[in-house]
Amino acid sequence: MRLILRQTGADAARIPPSQPRVRYSRGVPTFRIKEAAALLGVSYDTMRRWAEDGRIEQITDASGRLTVDGAALARFAQERAESAAYPDPDDGVVTAQSVRNRFTGLVTRVVRDTVMAQVDIQAGPHRFVSLLSREAADELGLEPGVLAIAAVKSTNVSVEIPRSR
Repeated sequence: MRLILRQTGADAARIPPSQPRVRYSRGVPTFRIKEAAALLGVSYDTMRRWAEDGRIEQITDASGRLTVDGAALARFAQERAESAAYPDPDDGVVTAQSVRNRFTGLVTRVVRDTVMAQVDIQAGPHRFVSLLSREAADELGLEPGVLAIAAVKSTNVSVEIPRSR
């Protein structure tokens, strides 16, 4: 069963329009083609073509709509980021930065031990690694393919799970 939460009121206003609003499930979610495209920063048509060409596996949900498995999307995002040539941030292209940043992406790896967990998030070309307690990782249900937000302030990276609309 898939848990779908609705985002209303003040919570909806806090998410910037640039952040994709997707449905969230406690298990590894599936994403509609449009949602997957928004997470990867590409057009719907591009994502659809990649799925039709077999670059990423598409599946059909219970309603008959084409979707992409969250874990497969996380692997695809990671492979795409590793193979792309992104500008070096130290080459003078960046003219200003904010102190606090939020990056929506997909969990690509979770390594748990008895006390701590290491969580990798791929957000477009950016890979974020967060060290948090195992208890927190378990409570958040973090595993590859889960949608998460890397909230960055200074040297600390915390992990948040977005509320769906």
